[in-house]
Amino acid sequence: TDLTEVDRDYVAGLLCIRNMDDDPKLFTALELPFSTSSARGHEVPLSTRYTHISPRNRAEYVRLALGFRLHEFDEQVKAVRDGMSKVVPVPLLSLFSAAELQAMVCGSPDIPLGLLKSVATYKGFDPSSALVTWFWEVMEEFTNRERSLFLRFVWGRTRLPRTIADFRGRDFVLQVLEKNPPDHFLPESYTCFFLLKMPRYSCKAVLLEKLKYAIHFCKSIDTDEYARVAMGEPTEATGSEDNSDLESVASHEG
Repeated sequence: TDLTEVDRDYVAGLLCIRNMDDDPKLFTALELPFSTSSARGHEVPLSTRYTHISPRNRAEYVRLALGFRLHEFDEQVKAVRDGMSKVVPVPLLSLFSAAELQAMVCGSPDIPLGLLKSVATYKGFDPSSALVTWFWEVMEEFTNRERSLFLRFVWGRTRLPRTIADFRGRDFVLQVLEKNPPDHFLPESYTCFFLLKMPRYSCKAVLLEKLKYAIHFCKSIDTDEYARVAMGEPTEATGSEDNSDLESVASHEG
């Protein structure tokens, strides 16, 4: 079960070998080596007795392969455990499941808009204005993946803290971006300040189009994009937007 959570394809391959027909000719034709690939891509022999998998030794192969993969990172896991023990007493970790501990450290992968709304403040917008209403309606319509991309765009992270207290006084700021004509410009974000600047779009459809473009194609933070351009590498922000949009491509400044 533990291995399935981190390497589902590897487990599926072992199950295929375990459940194959007991036909020696089939195994001979496939010439399956009695070895497995390491995380670095190296072939690791699992036995000095066998060179290939057969109906007789496949159960042993599956057992050895599982053991190798489960313990391949024991040294690294021990280092992580030792580091965590300096912050949290190790015996206390057993009180939580892996999923619970992950949620406590990283936040939930599900992004509750109610929590985001509760820490939202507005600059240049009336909270009851049509633009603010459209914004939250668009956020409601977003999939969880799109909400995660939005958070990455405005805050440089993909999950929300678990509670309001975990925000530690950091508000999500939605601020007006004075551009004319507004429908020709993309929103801008400042990840260090959890700030989204948004032009006064004429309708919800335009807001949806511009925000979706920004979260999908404007993924650089700080000067990452400028560094790639200077090195002659292609950038991700390509599309049919006109020059005014590209000049206003959502800047991430921190």
